[in-house]
Amino acid sequence: MFALRSVQVEGASPALAAQVRGAIRSFSGTSLLALNGAAVVGRLEDLPTIVGASYDRDFPHTLRIRVVPEQGVAVLRSGGASWLVSARGRVVATVDRRSFRTIPRIWLPTGFQVELGSFLSDDAGAAARALRSFADAGFAREVSWARIRDRQLTVGMRSGLELRLGDPSDLLLKIAIVRSIVPTLPLPSAGGPDYLDVSVPERPVAGSKPQPEG
Repeated sequence: MFALRSVQVEGASPALAAQVRGAIRSFSGTSLLALNGAAVVGRLEDLPTIVGASYDRDFPHTLRIRVVPEQGVAVLRSGGASWLVSARGRVVATVDRRSFRTIPRIWLPTGFQVELGSFLSDDAGAAARALRSFADAGFAREVSWARIRDRQLTVGMRSGLELRLGDPSDLLLKIAIVRSIVPTLPLPSAGGPDYLDVSVPERPVAGSKPQPEG
């Protein structure tokens, strides 16, 4: 009686919904009355593509699952290997290096190894978490790459302009300042500045990198 026969998934793409159903397939046939809900949620939150999950029993035979997917904000690149990284710095999936062309790249040395589902605790993870602010501000598509070195965030725009944001704090304010200034600047390819420094928001500075002598 009340055996689990159907799983309805909300908040997920068709591909993610298939992952969800696959992850809890072993619960099929279990009575909804005896179902271990914590075990179901734990199984789902172990998926690298999911932030959180909840459920409702819909008697007589259906389990309704609601999921919050991870938000991919960058592609982590190391040599020929590529991974999609979330706004929480989590390694979501192994991807083709040519995929997700509209989101920024984070470049790492060749041979860098990561584990699927792990959370990056180094500068690469900090850069991914910083990119969440660009996504929240609707400015991520303008970004080509990001890095953090010595706790300083630098972002490359697709226009060729480099943004120097200092420590990754007050990013929404810094991004707002960038968005107000960038339209007034000529493109680097047209003789405009190479970088815009907003590490001190009250004193933004645009300039050009010194050209090597030769």
